[in-house]
This record gives sequence, structure tokens and C-alpha cells, in this order.
Amino acid sequence: MRLGYKLIAEAYGPQEIVRQGVLAEQAGFDFVEVSDHYHPWLTSTPHSGFAWSMLAALAARTERIELATGVTCPTFRYHPAIIAQAAATTALLSDGRFSLGLGSGERLNEHVVGDAWPSVSTRQARLVEAIEIIRALWSGGYHSYDGRYFQLDDARVFDLPDELPKMLIAAGGDRAAKLAAERGDGLFATEPLPELIEGYRAAGGTGPRYGEVPLAWAPDVESAARSAHEKFRFGLTGWKVQAELPNPINFDAATAMITPEDMVQNFGCGPDVERHLEVIGQFVDAGFDNLVLINAGTDPDGFFEFFTDTLAPRLRQR
Repeated sequence: MRLGYKLIAEAYGPQEIVRQGVLAEQAGFDFVEVSDHYHPWLTSTPHSGFAWSMLAALAARTERIELATGVTCPTFRYHPAIIAQAAATTALLSDGRFSLGLGSGERLNEHVVGDAWPSVSTRQARLVEAIEIIRALWSGGYHSYDGRYFQLDDARVFDLPDELPKMLIAAGGDRAAKLAAERGDGLFATEPLPELIEGYRAAGGTGPRYGEVPLAWAPDVESAARSAHEKFRFGLTGWKVQAELPNPINFDAATAMITPEDMVQNFGCGPDVERHLEVIGQFVDAGFDNLVLINAGTDPDGFFEFFTDTLAPRLRQR
């Protein structure tokens, strides 16, 4: 089991994201993962720095910790050729410490370039073509591609790492889990659903399985719940909502009935290590082996201290 830390790029500015990534390395985390968004989810979290700039800064300021996007959509505001180049460069800058998380995207981020927002089946078909283009460009030499959704004209990524990044494919259901098994090098998910792991394995998936674990550390449950509500209440809406709404104000409306008490039911809130272990255990029991700990609480520095002194020793024992 490996432990990662979620860099919540919607809740903090770029400088703070890089600072937290450095602290995560010092605290002993195995990897960090940063969201690749254009908009934040909520008006209460008014940040959304460019993920690739923050990854470059983290590559320069860290030595050991692995880096990942969680996740990048390579099919609307990015062309897959650009992501092939960006990921290869990030892998070089980090000396091979980078993994590329990919997904079919959310309207929140992708509508900004003016494209229509299609059905999930079309989004997944676009993702398949994007993966084919990225892998072709990573194989070296010049490549062209004439797909239904994407074209590539005599393109080459000149700077390639000796060891290519792993592709981690985000899944929220059976079709995406099958896609991750067939096209990716690992699975990425945000819910502790055993059926996702079962579907991934049934389709032949043998790679690492990343799961985002919802925690909110604070000295008391009430302040942790309020902070989680401010930063992460969108997570309780489910992917059928999260993929479809266009702007933070729409998520404000969609989450108007979610309360801090609801966050307590879904997050590990407060200082009690047993509650945090209970929430983490749901992902372990479901079959995830790379746990991305989210801290939606009040104090990142306090969380790192809690992780180092209390939580990590218990997790390492398990």
C-alpha cells in the first residue's frame, strides 16, 4: 500500500500548492496528485492554477516524491498531442517521478473553449482516440492520425524520457473500468466501490489502483466539517452531476441542501485517528492499493503533523 496526498488546486493558490507538495515529501508521502482544472468547483474555493506549471515547480523543488495529475482531460481544452508533450517533459523534469492521470472530463472545465458537451459514450470514445495518439507520440518518431474526433499531422515529441509515465485512467462505472484495463496502466477512482476493482480486474487490469480518500483534519469535528463543506461538498453530488454542470455557481446551487453534518457522514472529520482509519479502510477493503489522502480540513500544516506522528504509523502497520 502506498500513500499519496491530494493537492487541492481549487482551494489554494499555486504558491501554496507547491509549498504543500514540498511538505508532503518531508512528511513521508509516496506521491502527490494535483487536479487539472480550469474552474474551481465552488465559489467558496476561488482558485484554479495551471496544473502543469505547478508540476514543473514541484519537480524542481522535490527530490523523491512522485507526481501525478488527478486527472487530466486530453480531449477538449487540450489536444492529446499537447498532453503527450507536457507529460513527457514533466517526466524528464522530475527524473521519472511522474504519472499521467487521464479522464473523460467535466463540463466545468472543458466548455470554456466553446465545444459542445457530448454524451458520456462520446466522451469515452474521444478518450480512446486521445490515448492512441499519446502512446503513438511516446513511441518516438513522426506520427499522423486520422480519427473520428482527432487528427494529427506529421507530429513528433522530441524529448522523451527513458521510462514513459504510467497512464492512470479514471473510472466511475463499468465501462470506464474496462477502458482503464484495456487502455491504461492503472485505475483511478474517487469512491470505495469494490465493483470498480472487480470490473477492472475482470477486464484484465493488473496495474495500480488509486483511490481518493475523503478526510478533513482539524482539532474538533465541527470545524473540520465546516471546512470540508466549504471545500468539498461538491463531492457528495456524484459523477452524473459533477460531469455535467458548467460553472461554480451551478455547483453552489446543486449543493445548497448539503450540510456540514452530511460531510461528517462521508468524511473522516476531526482529530480522531480511528475515524480516519475507518474511512481509509473502506478503500483498502474495496481493493485500492494507492491511497490519495484528501485533507479538506482547516490546517494543512496540522494535518501533516497528524499524519507523521499519528496516522502514518498506524497505516504502515496495516
